[in-house]
Amino acid sequence: MSDPLKDAPLISGELKDELLALALEAARRAGELLRDGRPADLGVAATKSSPIDVVTEMDIASEKLITGFLSERRPEDGFLGEEGASAEGSSGVRWVIDPIDGTVNYLYGLPSWAVSIAAQKDGETVVGVVAAPMRGETSHAVLGGGAFLNNAPIRVRPAPPLSQALVGTGFGYIAERRAAQAAVLGSLLPRVRDIRRGGSAAIDLCDVACGRLDAYYERGLNPWDFAAGELIAREAGARTAGRPGEPASHELTVAGSPAVFDALQPLLEDLGAWHD
Repeated sequence: MSDPLKDAPLISGELKDELLALALEAARRAGELLRDGRPADLGVAATKSSPIDVVTEMDIASEKLITGFLSERRPEDGFLGEEGASAEGSSGVRWVIDPIDGTVNYLYGLPSWAVSIAAQKDGETVVGVVAAPMRGETSHAVLGGGAFLNNAPIRVRPAPPLSQALVGTGFGYIAERRAAQAAVLGSLLPRVRDIRRGGSAAIDLCDVACGRLDAYYERGLNPWDFAAGELIAREAGARTAGRPGEPASHELTVAGSPAVFDALQPLLEDLGAWHD
């Protein structure tokens, strides 16, 4: 059986501080570009998995800004970005980037979008930053150092019974997946206080961290969608995982106050929230 302390990445406090400072600055710059530079006639540059799953010209510009900024300062690091940035690197550090989490919200002028940047050391997320410029909010966390919103410490909400829990979720872009998710939602909704669908996984995870949601779940997320937000939620006291016994993944991501998580995760398993 593995020892979590032995298996944890070896990373100095100085390196954590450096990675956090870089992630905060990169997210700030990208957020300002996106907020102030959004064209009135914003166009869709391409589609990804379906015509609903769009990438805008600003997604591409944001990712180029972030990767360029980080590469100048840490040229040996690797990258994994939603819009194609991919490099192995040689330092053991990899940046996981979502240049606009909530692209459809951004396209329509809705405020719930964010820049999400995580730094991983030897595969473990050690720094997470989620900047939501239209909210005037930046959440961040360092592994083992707690979670913060605009530099103030945050904690999850005290857990209510599941029947009184406010739960966030999201939907995929493929029609068949959306239909399956709607069926799960129909079974879940009578068992909780209510459901919220904000359109940004990173923001939803931060909302769990600061007590605006009791829990959040979604199928179909990619690493750039949840890497930063999951760390922030965990450092704020949330439990996070995927299916029972598994980490958060494309198959399922669940986060919540511990008691709500304990009730919600097995229910989602029984409802088949992990498959289309």
